[in-house]
Amino acid sequence: MSDSASMLAHHFDDLDQQREASSLGMWLFLVTEIMFFGVLFCAYLIYRGANFAAFAEASHSLDIGLGAFNTAVLIGSSLTMALAVWSAQVGRRKATVWFLVLTIILGSVFLGVKVIEYSAKFEHHHVPGATFDWHAPYGDPVNQDGAEMFFNLYFAMTGLHAIHMVIGIAILAVLIIPAWQGKFTPEWHNPMECLGLYWHFVDIVWIFLFPLLYLIGRH
Repeated sequence: MSDSASMLAHHFDDLDQQREASSLGMWLFLVTEIMFFGVLFCAYLIYRGANFAAFAEASHSLDIGLGAFNTAVLIGSSLTMALAVWSAQVGRRKATVWFLVLTIILGSVFLGVKVIEYSAKFEHHHVPGATFDWHAPYGDPVNQDGAEMFFNLYFAMTGLHAIHMVIGIAILAVLIIPAWQGKFTPEWHNPMECLGLYWHFVDIVWIFLFPLLYLIGRH
């Protein structure tokens, strides 16, 4: 039995059927993720409408340079992830491994920058809770409750996005082993394709988060 044939689960007739089922399952999962993040985006827009000045002030406190850097890093990781999937599809074992490693590195850089950003928020008491303190340093005094709501949503949205990044990096690390062993072939590379879809989805979420949190309303 070939390596590809050994990957066929007993309840599928052939690898094509297994691949279609895996892709459908991943797309259904991503639909639930879209609804999940969609609720948060809707909450942000509603609260922003009710606290426009406070959200604009709080948004100004975010480091746009780090946000733009992280956006570039994630776009780069999408490229390396796409190349990893392509390498698996054409059976290039070493290239698959290297592009997976590069994707992990870029994802880790993104998370490292978020740690720096979060640390600054803790240092300046911009984390919602008993120690939250906001003095509207960039303009007119604004409603502190409104600014705290901005940071509630900021940490909820970017935190959940970061958790998705951690999960993605962990799965990438796991897939390095079968990639190194040459398990992914032109006939069987379902896990790589499904992970690629997941990784690109996480990157797209950030493409929406960056302008929403860092850019809109800045002056």
